[in-house]
Amino acid sequence: MCILAQPNFPNPMKKFTTLLLIYFVCFTLSAQKSLSTEELLSSSEEEISEYFSKLADSSNNFYSKGNYKQSLEVNIDFLIKAFASENPYYIHQGYRLLGHNYEAINDTILAKESFEKSKKFAKLSENNQATAQSYMDLAGIFTTNNNPDKAFAYHDKSIELFEKLKDYEGLTKAHYNTILTAMKVDDSKKAYLHILKARRLNNFEKDSVISVGLDYYSGLYYAKKHKYDMAEKYLLKTIKGAEKAKLTVQLERAYDAYSQNLAKQGKNEEAAVAETLFEMYKHLNEENIKSLETEALSAKFQVSEYRKDVEAAELQNQLQAEIVKSKSNLNTILIVVTSCFLVMFIALFFAYRNRKKLVKELKVKNKEYLAAKEHSEMLSKTKSTFFSTVSHELRTPLYGVIGLSTILLEDKTLKKHEEDLKSLKFSADYLLALINDVLQINKIDSKTIEDEQTSFSIRDLFKKITASFEYMRLQNKNRIHIHISETIPKHVRGNSVRLSQILMNLIGNACKFTEDGDIYLIAETGSETEGKTTIKFYIKDTGIGIPKEKQETIFEEFSQANSINYHYQGTGLGLPIVKKLLALSDSEIHLESESGKGSLFSFELTFDIAENIVEKKEVSILDTSRLDGKSILIVEDNRINQTVTKKILENNNALCSIANNGEEAISKVKNNAYDLVLMDINMPLKNGMEATQEIRTFNKTIPIVALTAVEVEEMRFKIFDSGMNDIIVKPYDINKFIQTILKNIVTEKQEVSKTKDINTRLRAV
Repeated sequence: MCILAQPNFPNPMKKFTTLLLIYFVCFTLSAQKSLSTEELLSSSEEEISEYFSKLADSSNNFYSKGNYKQSLEVNIDFLIKAFASENPYYIHQGYRLLGHNYEAINDTILAKESFEKSKKFAKLSENNQATAQSYMDLAGIFTTNNNPDKAFAYHDKSIELFEKLKDYEGLTKAHYNTILTAMKVDDSKKAYLHILKARRLNNFEKDSVISVGLDYYSGLYYAKKHKYDMAEKYLLKTIKGAEKAKLTVQLERAYDAYSQNLAKQGKNEEAAVAETLFEMYKHLNEENIKSLETEALSAKFQVSEYRKDVEAAELQNQLQAEIVKSKSNLNTILIVVTSCFLVMFIALFFAYRNRKKLVKELKVKNKEYLAAKEHSEMLSKTKSTFFSTVSHELRTPLYGVIGLSTILLEDKTLKKHEEDLKSLKFSADYLLALINDVLQINKIDSKTIEDEQTSFSIRDLFKKITASFEYMRLQNKNRIHIHISETIPKHVRGNSVRLSQILMNLIGNACKFTEDGDIYLIAETGSETEGKTTIKFYIKDTGIGIPKEKQETIFEEFSQANSINYHYQGTGLGLPIVKKLLALSDSEIHLESESGKGSLFSFELTFDIAENIVEKKEVSILDTSRLDGKSILIVEDNRINQTVTKKILENNNALCSIANNGEEAISKVKNNAYDLVLMDINMPLKNGMEATQEIRTFNKTIPIVALTAVEVEEMRFKIFDSGMNDIIVKPYDINKFIQTILKNIVTEKQEVSKTKDINTRLRAV
């Protein structure tokens, strides 16, 4: 069987086409009697070869009919007997068949593992055709896993080996698989090159799937080049060949491409007819999908059981041998020992057997526990990796939106669009807040949230929080009232970040569900002991209120009291975050509300009283004139982000250069003098941390600031360990962005100045 990778089609049906574009050779054969391992090993080489050939045919027959469970059973049996035969070629075949089963049920991890083992035993068998097939399989799985570089590398290896063997059938398949990978990454030039190479081989028309496929991709190529007549010629040829071979999936795709090609030529009536045929085949294929997906899902749930069957069979044989041996020994002992010691030996025997049974059960339980623990840790790691990736991929475009809207807001010529731009920036900021909510709930669940204690002012904190809701307040025509009891200490010590998150979620909730109303933020002193004070917080609104039956469920994740009303949609994470953050502080949230009469949320937190706190005057270094003429290198692979960062810096009279990746950055730092480098983390060729490490080998003084959208807490140590001086998280506040750059430029200049003074004094001495 040979896996053909799935490209991007005009109307993709991912799972269906992935299953049906698996190219294989199938044979119809009658049922055969399964030989035991002992019978097989006692057979001749010719009989063994014939037996394995029939097993492979049986597997392919089940596979072609979509019966993946029975195909898996045959393949497991194939592999067990292949190991018993100790023939690496048969073991290669077994792993290859198993790999295609796993790929069909979308288990790409086990599929890749099986194909790697297939390649290993193919090389051990010194069979070049088997090795070439393994390369082709691995190219397919890397295409499925969106790793085109490795896929093309294995395609090249398989083509080279098939050419050496003069295996033109295998070579045709290898070229065709390369076409599929090239189309998936939209490399039409490479795809067309391999189309021509495949057509030059005399036997390509023997295989209807490949023949039809080559015509189809030729049609797509010419359509992309706006050569509609040539595209029409090949697409009609595709339709004819697919109808002859009854390839319904290819017919669906061909009619779709053909209707679009006709429409581009202005042949609307013919295009409409083609589109009707496309819809007909699409409906037919969707019906077929359901049964195939059901079978694949059923087989997927049986995989672990099938794997256990192999292990269980081996263990059972071993246990049978142990039992026979134990019985034999026991009989010998019973004959030898005298009757006076019979009772004692029986008692000892039972005690020993029970102990052995308990130890064995304990070992099994320990193994199960360790397996469950490893699985849980793997799931937790996968979840964290997923959230980290989503965070980066969403924050990167948000950086462009927020940055460009901020720049446009400062453009006086766009004054008449000011409100629209403010709305745009608010929407982007709101989306960023939703992303942060998801990440926050993940941090809490994974117990990675920090408890940082600082001294702060409740009064200042309230002012800053309410100021951040000014736009939402004006939008909903609300009034926010602050009341702080005079008995509350001027400064307290506690987790100000956690308190801010709690208050912002509750105030945001009040702003969202209140229109033309009042929102009250109240802080009152509760009990007070020596050195500690308990503060009661109240957030009250005059909004729509929460029905009694919904007041329990709103603290559950992704739950909302008014989810049926689109006007109040959101993630449903704000109140669950509040509840979990308060639980971390040994507190809980209280709610009083009636539908239509507003809501009152309250909670208590205990803080240390911070006495005699000297107010530190913040020394403002936001003197943007210090950026005049400063040369800054922006290392960023995203064009929009390059534009935003460059525009912000140039607005402050800085001189900017651009490097599109880590390699380019290293070259520019070597050949130019810069005052500071802004370094993105995730980039092609060489990432920001690798580039920084290399720069530090020849320049240890230039300030390098990470400019990234990754989750900082997970990467902070690696970033600083690579040699970077500071971190700016995208999207950022422009003032903080400029302030961080100035801080690092000023710090570096001071260090250089000190070094020069020391060197001068040394020379004078």
